[in-house]
Amino acid sequence: MITLTERAAAKLRELFEREGSSTAALRLRVTAGGCSGLRYELAFDDARDADQHFEPHGVPVVADPKSALHLAGCILDYADGLNESGFRIENPNAATTCGCGESFGV
Repeated sequence: MITLTERAAAKLRELFEREGSSTAALRLRVTAGGCSGLRYELAFDDARDADQHFEPHGVPVVADPKSALHLAGCILDYADGLNESGFRIENPNAATTCGCGESFGV
């Protein structure tokens, strides 16, 4: 299960509206790369048959089965401040993370 904070959900609803697509979902994906070995990718995409589907706060979120293993229990948050701005993933499965927060290791 992937959790979205209300701030992240509000920002995603705003971005969905701007995109103008009612069929797209937020795709959370884990790929090889980054300074810690694995990195997160977020994109708008259509759901596929094998995807795991979530709808926290009414926002459609999908993840492929392999990514879903690494994302189980994650919290997606959004910040918009002077020191930090953008989406941030808190991952309880990460043994290590990089300083920028875009990659992790297990």
